[in-house]
Amino acid sequence: MLAFYRDILGLKLEAVMDMPGGGLMNRLRVGDSLLKIIQSDPEPPNDVTPGGIRTATGCRYWTIHISNLDESLDAIEREGYKIRLGRKTIRRGVDIAMIEDPDGNWLELVEKSRYRWIPWFRI
Repeated sequence: MLAFYRDILGLKLEAVMDMPGGGLMNRLRVGDSLLKIIQSDPEPPNDVTPGGIRTATGCRYWTIHISNLDESLDAIEREGYKIRLGRKTIRRGVDIAMIEDPDGNWLELVEKSRYRWIPWFRI
């Protein structure tokens, strides 16, 4: 998980902290928010259920806004991670893609156009 979010998606590792009871908390910056990836020690006895939002309860799907959708999808594909939905325009100026992280959670990548459209010209 850490390699996926840090190395493939390029989220900045802000800090690594010891967890009470054993393990580490990896804090990754996502805009103004933090993604915390916990490495438990000992590891939990249960595996996750992969497959997106309708296969299990819990945190299954989240969204981040990026400015380099094509570049991100190329890196994800090159490293062998799953792209569930390639680039798709959902409305003028907004494209998305759906990918799957190593634990099976779905991540929506959203890229908004840098341009604001006015009916007769672009500024």
